[in-house]
Amino acid sequence: MAPEQIRQVVLDILARIAPDEDLSDLDDAIAFRDQMELDSMDFLDIVMELRKMYRVQIPEEDYENLVTMASTVSYLTPLLKDVDSPA
Repeated sequence: MAPEQIRQVVLDILARIAPDEDLSDLDDAIAFRDQMELDSMDFLDIVMELRKMYRVQIPEEDYENLVTMASTVSYLTPLLKDVDSPA
């Protein structure tokens, strides 16, 4: 999957987890928690969705790589490189 596709997957997950948030002006360089009302359970939901959808395992010590959209896409790109893009 290409980085742009991964970004869209993450946006789709965020839209399901926080349906009242406006994601149209999400800044990729700013932490999700600074832009959205996400708590630690919401963050875990993101990780669980990625695991469920793509069978990607994200160890707890790597959660720091999922702070911003840019860091999340960068972290997931090598893990999802052989995954087909979503339909």
